[in-house]
Amino acid sequence: MLNRNAIRSGAYLESFDSLPSEMLWTQARIDASLAQTLRQRPNADDVWVFAYGSLMWNPISDFDSRRIATLHGWHRSFCIRMIAGRGTPEQPGRMLSLEAGGSTQGLALRLPGATLEEELRILWIREMVTGAYRPTWAALTLDDGTQLSAIAFVAEPDGSQYESDARVSAIAPSMAVATGLFGTNAEYVFKLQSALAECSLNDPYIDELASELTRIGSRPA
Repeated sequence: MLNRNAIRSGAYLESFDSLPSEMLWTQARIDASLAQTLRQRPNADDVWVFAYGSLMWNPISDFDSRRIATLHGWHRSFCIRMIAGRGTPEQPGRMLSLEAGGSTQGLALRLPGATLEEELRILWIREMVTGAYRPTWAALTLDDGTQLSAIAFVAEPDGSQYESDARVSAIAPSMAVATGLFGTNAEYVFKLQSALAECSLNDPYIDELASELTRIGSRPA
């Protein structure tokens, strides 16, 4: 189970021990990535994080404000090959990320200032275990029109796990059978679709993928 205790105890990182050593980031490297991102912080305002995938239904990090938001210049893409978590080396799945172009609707989560360091460290351990993402300060517009900068975990095109073809027709067959310690790859898609619907949002890409996974028989009972 992916939760705060698993991350704090080190169990979460240990669950990836089967990965090739060159793929798995050390705690020191994860901490260095966080420090670098904070050095690039555009201002001293509150720290917000853009939730577009599992952060929408299982954020783990505590937050004190949750707002519907639009991320400008990026779109959802299952463009990261996944061989742990919800996939294996024998049956790899796909992990969700963001690629340049378009826009994405999701949630803006504001991290509380009093515990900011702890919440960011939990977030970084969760997201940067293999370095597949590039943490980026990106422009968000909240549902009331407020504009701000937020941390978004976007795809790292130069990474070894990056896959350029994220079309539904290309990824659905492997996602339909991929499974791992955290559950099935298809389950992730259906959870995301439900999380979007609960916010009165939708993403045509996610809807198309969910429909195709259902068609080939991978929707859970």
